[in-house]
Amino acid sequence: MKTSTVHLFVFDTMSDWEYGYLAAGLNNPQFQKSPGRFTVRTVSLSDRPVVSIGGLRVTADMTIDMLRPEDSAMLVLPGGLAWDEKKNMQAARLAAEFLGQGVPVAAICGATAGLARAGVLDTIAHTSNSKDYLAQTGYKGLAHYRDEPAVTADRLITASAMNPVDFAKEVFALLDVYSDSVLEAWYKLFKTGDARYFADLVRAVDA
Repeated sequence: MKTSTVHLFVFDTMSDWEYGYLAAGLNNPQFQKSPGRFTVRTVSLSDRPVVSIGGLRVTADMTIDMLRPEDSAMLVLPGGLAWDEKKNMQAARLAAEFLGQGVPVAAICGATAGLARAGVLDTIAHTSNSKDYLAQTGYKGLAHYRDEPAVTADRLITASAMNPVDFAKEVFALLDVYSDSVLEAWYKLFKTGDARYFADLVRAVDA
């Protein structure tokens, strides 16, 4: 079985909670339709370590200039303060290249502002932290804004900072990581925190 690589962009101030469910679900073969099909590699602007908003120090697997869309199953862009400082635009431009070549991109929180500044959201349905938040970028896509936890359109996934579970769910659905019944049970478990859905998850896997 060929392993597909999902690339996670890492940078100083990245928001730890926004990619956690996503990375764990992709790297953990438990419950997957094809266990071990995906791996996550980190990519950054340079070869120096970065420090997340939670103080996690990460040395990326590769630098962004080494990454090509044809070598990736998806590019994931977490949020973080750097986006609001108009940084990380190289990553936003790479995301546009990914989408242009038909390779999925997933962006959450501040990363959506980066995509807005790069013109990626001008003609495609999307969401973010709020409509007003994106409007501050001066982009031309406000008519395509959707007030939803997460939106998938034309291989682009966007989400608000407050909805990392919905963000992960959209990624899992687009990449076909879990069966429909497993994904539904997984989502209910982590969205509600109700332990009874764990039993549903196990039954869905056994089925």
